Amino acid sequence: MSSALGSQPLLRRTRTLAEHHTIADSKRAFHQAFPHVIAPLYRRIADELLVELHLLSHQVAFKPNALFAVGLNTVFTRFTEGYRPEAHTAGLLSALCSSNGFDATQLKEQSDRCLKEAADHSRDAFSGWIKGHALEHNAHYSRLMGVGLFALLEAAGSSDGAQDPAERRGHAVELAADLGLPADRVDKDLTLFSSNSERMEQAVELMKETLAAERRKKEKRLAETAQGSDS
Repeated sequence: MSSALGSQPLLRRTRTLAEHHTIADSKRAFHQAFPHVIAPLYRRIADELLVELHLLSHQVAFKPNALFAVGLNTVFTRFTEGYRPEAHTAGLLSALCSSNGFDATQLKEQSDRCLKEAADHSRDAFSGWIKGHALEHNAHYSRLMGVGLFALLEAAGSSDGAQDPAERRGHAVELAADLGLPADRVDKDLTLFSSNSERMEQAVELMKETLAAERRKKEKRLAETAQGSDS
């Protein structure tokens, strides 16, 4: 089954950046678009995505596709879990994209559509459907495409019951050749994505526990102060 996405432009690239647009230029544009303090836990992922998108914007052979759109939004969502204020996350992604010539709104819409389509397929039907999103010949591969494939497999399997993440990674590697993706890179990228996701989940939980403990201490101090005032 071919996807309607296959016949549409997958990304309206706002590439009006000069050839000599440097990483410093991208960072300056980002901070102008997002003038907010980023907590240390999330600063690293913001910096890494900024640099990654900057490098991709200079890759002549890089052609964004649906896998890239899904991968970018998946990585951003996974690694900004617990971000506060939550209302700032959309602006953060928008700034990361716009500072490198990408359209965050269109990427999000493409990602949502593709994930919805994937969810309508069983795991057995998925293999035929996903071929409609193969990488164009000689196009530059991004690790975000590998993550996008993994996320689409995750969505497709949601109706068939849980699938072990390791099995899903193996399935993604098996499909890589048919999609024009380097299987060895996909394997390494997804293994790293999995381990980093686990570490991020642990860090977020620790942050939540720390904030909860501080809140309890504050409430206790306020209660003790109130009792002292009443006595």
